[in-house]
Amino acid sequence: MKRSDFRFLHRLRVRWSEIDMQKIVFNGHYLTYLDTAVTGYWARVALPYETAFHILGGELYVKKATLEYHASALMDDDLNIGMKCAKMGQSSMVFEAGIFRGDKLLISGELIYVFANPQTQKSQPIPDVLRHILLIYEAGESVVDVKTGSWSELKSWAAPLRTSVFVGEQEIAPELEWDEADETAFHAVVLNKLGQSVATGRLLQPSPHVAQIGRMAVVKPLRGGHLGQMVVETLLDQARKRGDQKVILHAQCSAEGFYKRLGFTAHGDIFQDAGIDHIEMSMHLT
Repeated sequence: MKRSDFRFLHRLRVRWSEIDMQKIVFNGHYLTYLDTAVTGYWARVALPYETAFHILGGELYVKKATLEYHASALMDDDLNIGMKCAKMGQSSMVFEAGIFRGDKLLISGELIYVFANPQTQKSQPIPDVLRHILLIYEAGESVVDVKTGSWSELKSWAAPLRTSVFVGEQEIAPELEWDEADETAFHAVVLNKLGQSVATGRLLQPSPHVAQIGRMAVVKPLRGGHLGQMVVETLLDQARKRGDQKVILHAQCSAEGFYKRLGFTAHGDIFQDAGIDHIEMSMHLT
């Protein structure tokens, strides 16, 4: 088993509380590491677990979990947990896992899940759409689609997500979230293979040859999985196509690092918008 066997790798740093009297990771914690990686796997295939599996009409229950110990993890080790769906039956699926320090395999494991009715916990067939998602992901294909267009075309997908993130999570007043600019903006929405909107953003043109990105939102369980980057890159492509020379945005300070990694530069003083600290950022297009 090698790191390269896995398309998905979840990074994890060993904490002091996970070390036993032998000064190595206590054996039982490795199952927690695998479970944490499985959660990350569902995010990587763009399925917010709670809402997605409600749509799928079932839940996954662990039937069997096995570990094989090859070497020990130590305090402050940076680990990568590889996870892949290796096999699917009628109602069960097998995940293979490897815990690595660098390229060294420390732990190998196998998790067998059964797809079942959450009320009765009786097994039922894996839905075809879930089977399809896992197969195409492991084959290296994309598990999301990007839709672009006007507000009238994309409102039914973008509005619920923005409501959840801005009004629900961040407690922004609805009257501050919705404005007339939506009607003239270019919108982008990322959809998973269940048709759920998982990321969105819009592009304005406040002055000639200047574009402005705004209303960037990613569903909470899937943040950090490159969906936001996908939206930004889609909006930047549109700005280039229409001849814009500069892109500006007002980033929430908590997202400043995300935009810097994409090539934006911060300038000016921090200011508040809807009670949240923001910083102006810009990028020149070539």
